[in-house]
Amino acid sequence: MTMNTRAEAFAPATVANLGVGFDILGLAISEPGDTVRVEWTDAPGAHVARIEGDGGLLPLDPEKNTACVAANSVLNLLDVKQGVSITLLKGLPLASGLGSSSASAVAAALAVNALCGSPLSTMELLPAALDGEAAVSGRHADNVAPCLFGGITLVTGIEADDIHRLPIPEALYLALVTPDVPVPTALARSVLPDSISLRDMVAQTGGVARVVDALYRGDVAALACAMESDRVVEPARAHLMPMLVEMRAVARSAGALGLVISGAGPTLCAICDAAKTAERVAGAMQAAYEQAGIAAVSRHTRVSETGAKVLQIDA
Repeated sequence: MTMNTRAEAFAPATVANLGVGFDILGLAISEPGDTVRVEWTDAPGAHVARIEGDGGLLPLDPEKNTACVAANSVLNLLDVKQGVSITLLKGLPLASGLGSSSASAVAAALAVNALCGSPLSTMELLPAALDGEAAVSGRHADNVAPCLFGGITLVTGIEADDIHRLPIPEALYLALVTPDVPVPTALARSVLPDSISLRDMVAQTGGVARVVDALYRGDVAALACAMESDRVVEPARAHLMPMLVEMRAVARSAGALGLVISGAGPTLCAICDAAKTAERVAGAMQAAYEQAGIAAVSRHTRVSETGAKVLQIDA
């Protein structure tokens, strides 16, 4: 096994659920994301040397930090006894609905693998990334899979064969706005219903089918309509998202084709069919929040086809 002295990897933000596809659909976006740098230490196992950009909120405990858990998982997979020191550069806000914990886990797994000479394939890193995510958000891959592999993914389980890449429409553009109102994943999950009616089950599965159909046809308008057809999760979580109804109206007035909650929220994701439209929608949503006295950050972006990547390796 080739041992390098230092490695650095980047993992992008993700938009999970795509509205109607709770825990089974997700996509990676071009930016922002988390960066992890790793280097060898004499002490066994992974530990966090420094975290930047988290406001001091993330745990340093190796068993509770997603990057550390994922890094240790890779070391165990490779039977490496030497330890690694982790520097985590948070480019993603916490509890924002942008897959922050997944990005840290994926970047750490990729960086440690690169430090060891990249003996594992990207697909073989999936269990380690899931271990990291499970430390804070449960073992599900709707964020981890698109973050690690890029693109738009359908996730039907946690094994490699359960990850299915879906087409990316050429005219798909996204406008995102993140109000400064944290929504922890645990809270967002706690408000969901334990059971739903047969009618809602049929409508929900039909909505997911329509999303997949629209992606294969490259029909962005149909995609937006299908994403907005959620009858289960959004109604339960709507009260956690400030000005959700107003933001949907603002986005549509600025040219968006639809708007959904990104992951657990509070980030909102508007679906657009042109770059200029996405830029205009992002600006309009941020202005509306600021006019209401709510600080917010907006961006316009596209789906990242490549997902996480190694940025640097020092031999």
